[in-house]
Amino acid sequence: MSERFLVVPVAHADESAFGGEADGDSVFDAGGGEGERAERRGSVPILQYSREPNKYGDGTPRESSPFIHNTDDYKGTLYDGKNMALFEEEMDSNPMVSSLLSKLANYTNLTQGVREHEEADEDEGAKKKTVKSPQMGTFIGVYLPCLQNILGVILFLRMTWIVGTAGILESFIIVSMCCSCTMLTAISMSAIATNGVVPAGGSYYMISRSLGPEFGGAVGLCFYLGTTFAGAMYILGTIEIFLTYIVPSAAIFKAEEKALEAEAMLNNMRVYGTCCLTLMAVVVFVGVKYVNKLALVFLACVVLSILAIYAGVIKTIFEPPVFPVCLLGNRTLQNHGFDKCMKTEIIDNVTVTTKLWSLFCEGPELNASCNEYFNLNNVTEIQGIPGLTSGVISENMWGSYGPAGMMVEKALPSVPATPSSQDQYMPYVVNDITTFFTLLVGIYFPSVTGIMAGSNRSGDLRDAQRSIPIGTILAILTTTIIYLSCVVLFGACIDGVVLRDKFGDSVKGNLVIGTLSWPSPWVIVIGSFFSCCGAGLQSLTGAPRLLQAIARDGIVPFLEVFGHGKANGEPTWALLLTALICESGILIASLDAVAPILSMFFLMCYLFVNLACALQTLLRTPNWRPRFKYYHWTLSFLGMSLCLALMFISSWYYALVAMLIAGCIYKYIEYRGAEKEWGDGIRGLSLNAARFALIRLEEAPPHTKNWRPQLLVLLNLDSELSVKHPRLLSFTTQLKAGKGLTIVGSVLEGTYLTRETEAKRAEQNIKSTMAAEKTKGFCHVVVSSNLRDGISHLVQSAGLGGMKHNSVLMAWPGNWRQSNDPQSWKSFIETVRETTAAHQALLVAKNVDSFPHQERLSEGTIDVWWIVHDGGLLMLLPFLLRQHKVWRKCKMRIFTVAQLDDNSIQMKKDLQMFLYHLRLNAEVEVVEMHDSDISAFTYEKTLVMEQRSQMLKQMQLSRTEREREAQLIHDRNTASHAVLNDKADATPERVHMTWTKEKFFTERNRNREPNANVAVRDLFNMKPEWESLNQSNVRCMHTAVKLNEVVVNKSQGAHLVLLNMPGPPRNRGGDENYMEFLEVMMEGLNRVLLVRGGGREVITIYS
Repeated sequence: MSERFLVVPVAHADESAFGGEADGDSVFDAGGGEGERAERRGSVPILQYSREPNKYGDGTPRESSPFIHNTDDYKGTLYDGKNMALFEEEMDSNPMVSSLLSKLANYTNLTQGVREHEEADEDEGAKKKTVKSPQMGTFIGVYLPCLQNILGVILFLRMTWIVGTAGILESFIIVSMCCSCTMLTAISMSAIATNGVVPAGGSYYMISRSLGPEFGGAVGLCFYLGTTFAGAMYILGTIEIFLTYIVPSAAIFKAEEKALEAEAMLNNMRVYGTCCLTLMAVVVFVGVKYVNKLALVFLACVVLSILAIYAGVIKTIFEPPVFPVCLLGNRTLQNHGFDKCMKTEIIDNVTVTTKLWSLFCEGPELNASCNEYFNLNNVTEIQGIPGLTSGVISENMWGSYGPAGMMVEKALPSVPATPSSQDQYMPYVVNDITTFFTLLVGIYFPSVTGIMAGSNRSGDLRDAQRSIPIGTILAILTTTIIYLSCVVLFGACIDGVVLRDKFGDSVKGNLVIGTLSWPSPWVIVIGSFFSCCGAGLQSLTGAPRLLQAIARDGIVPFLEVFGHGKANGEPTWALLLTALICESGILIASLDAVAPILSMFFLMCYLFVNLACALQTLLRTPNWRPRFKYYHWTLSFLGMSLCLALMFISSWYYALVAMLIAGCIYKYIEYRGAEKEWGDGIRGLSLNAARFALIRLEEAPPHTKNWRPQLLVLLNLDSELSVKHPRLLSFTTQLKAGKGLTIVGSVLEGTYLTRETEAKRAEQNIKSTMAAEKTKGFCHVVVSSNLRDGISHLVQSAGLGGMKHNSVLMAWPGNWRQSNDPQSWKSFIETVRETTAAHQALLVAKNVDSFPHQERLSEGTIDVWWIVHDGGLLMLLPFLLRQHKVWRKCKMRIFTVAQLDDNSIQMKKDLQMFLYHLRLNAEVEVVEMHDSDISAFTYEKTLVMEQRSQMLKQMQLSRTEREREAQLIHDRNTASHAVLNDKADATPERVHMTWTKEKFFTERNRNREPNANVAVRDLFNMKPEWESLNQSNVRCMHTAVKLNEVVVNKSQGAHLVLLNMPGPPRNRGGDENYMEFLEVMMEGLNRVLLVRGGGREVITIYS
């Protein structure tokens, strides 16, 4: 939709531009009388943006822009001068540079939702407020949001466990890989984000506009699913902190046995997670502004928590915190059911058992039966946080992976015991899941996501093209330093058994990272709790808006309902869907199971950001001019490879599922026909690939094995410019089955300047018919001074390079006898001649309207009458047709004609062997056509044909032709006239096959004799005139009649009959006779396809 800018004076801006009723002087034409009054009043005109549709355009869809194609009704007065008179006719579509710059200066990139808010305000009649220009800088607008989104739940809940399980070295590798991936992605994203204005929609907008609607829709939905599952992960993290570290007694499901504790915990997570999700969804629905206002509070929680960790690390140098860990032998014990780490204690000189004894023995008595391992090993107490200078870093350097249920053990001497099934009920700290390197990669990766937060806020930034690269890259550098330092510091300060204790059971149920913090573990617990709450709320806020942006683009039709929302633009339906998907993540109930899922979707998104940048850089598209210069296609390619590697490292089956989902969405958008044209890189890549392939094709003609009919379909249009014979396109579809080249062409008579609009309308009609008939190909409508030249142009020039047609398909001009205009059949014959000269095959379909559409034919036959060898096209066509479902049940029969001196039995055997070598299944029949006397029927047919031909030659001369002939006659001298008259008298009365100007004069004189009009002669009195017939015509008619008798006899019930098409006479005077011969040959047959080869072999017996 074109946009309009009205000039209003500042003095009245409050009334006219922002909702008040404008008076007559408030909106005026620049340069007019009122403009002068404004200058006299001293007010400065400004541009007011008007969202009223342009009523003065030509209806042509154009890219929406406030700078070009403005056709304002007052524009004529803007250029009322003599300096630019040369360009004044172009001013309507191309503005002056001064006008363009003025509009650019006043253009604001509105954030997402502003327009909807304005519409809501208009509906309510409220007074509009001035839209403030974006004022956010790099630090507030990009750096802090990225920092808040990147740092989160994994750092607080899983980082220590990852370091303990993988060891410092492997953890360092995991963090480095993931951070390198996001850094390379950020470099690619910075290049794309600085290549023009990125509206709200961020990463989705960038990918879709760089890679096209198919990739954009697929990756946009992947990013949406990733953001939604991130919300589920944050909610699960919130509930885990709440139930494990804040209020463990709030659990609804409680396990009576240790083995059932994990299941009870999952059920608690499901119940509380669902309640938390419902509460958050209500908060988001009621007021997003409250979520945005609380963002700073949540960020403060994250920053304070990280500062508390570093403070705690420094404090361990001087005074490590006291968190004793109890070991039985080398096994770590859960420090819940006992207070003292000893088997017995002496109270009042009496040895008594402790609570720990009761956990391993059947009773508190000293002689009670106890667990074998408990009896054989002593209890020791170690310091859980030995401190930075303790040297524990060397113990934590290497990983300790193991299966689920494996006990967390320290490298201490112990006395082994016989493994017992009772061990699982003992209070040991064990692995809750099987651990391995690739699992940890998938669990850790969500902690580096969130790099898109800055680009998603591009509409709020003062200078987005400067802020996004700097802010995002600084945030990634900061978080990378934090993560890498945490890996080293955790490994250097905390004992390995505590690090591997995921839920802090060995340190009295404290959050492990909290034990390191200063001044209290509660700083981290409360900070991480609010951080996870805020991140969950922001995911539930951002994901619906992303889905709304995708839905409003209209590329995925079934999502369009999610583009609607409340009056102020809040995406109600999208929020509901987001909550449902989020609930599916919460029902999984395990943070460790949900993290790899969202890792896949984010990695998929980052992969395509890198692909988009690499593609644009390699293609060197003219519009690729990013302000961010520190990028290279190799970096983008490396980032893309790293994303793909991380996907399969994390979880190969999740990676395949994510790719399958993206692939299905891609194919669905492609199938539904994405009508968006965003100037994307994939289109540029397609053009480059097509150019390369065309140049390669040009090198040599295709080999016989690769030959297939590349069709030019010549269509006739009616007076309404609609396709006359749509079944011709159906037949094309059946013949091609979507393979090879199809060019559908048509000709309009006239000049292009006068018929340009009609040509475009005709092209649209043909394209819609092609879509209805499922014909895949290109459409080309030519405007030419006459039909014959237009068809000639199409035959010569359709196609490009090696992708040119080699066959022409057209309909038989069925009403050529009834037509008053001989041009129809003359054009047909000229087309036959031109295709022959161009060495192109020709297919002519008779009764094309009776050809099948999409309905499958019942069992029947396709009959091939192979009379002359034309390169094997007659054999190939039925085979290609039978590949399509419409003709699949039809059998192929081949008939060939034997003359008197042919051995028909041997011919049949040879033909069967030939078909065997061609790998074609067909019945073979040899039809004998002996020389016979020419029948009276043939003579009469020939006579009627010649008489009709003669009458047409007299009657169909146009006035201009008559005048031209008269002028020629007038210019000739008397002697020439005498010679011609003598020749006319000496010539017997017979039809001349060559129609020249001299013979026209002779024929006209001869036919002026009385009773010479052939139209009124009695046919029954003509037998004496058979002798005067042209014997060549008689022989041709005889062949046509005899062949027709044989074909009708054998193939009248066939679904399709393929016949060799004889060539037109070299002597153009017999063209109408040629049409008669063809008509007689096809008489009595329903569906006929005349085939004329292109002069080359198209089928071979060799592999």
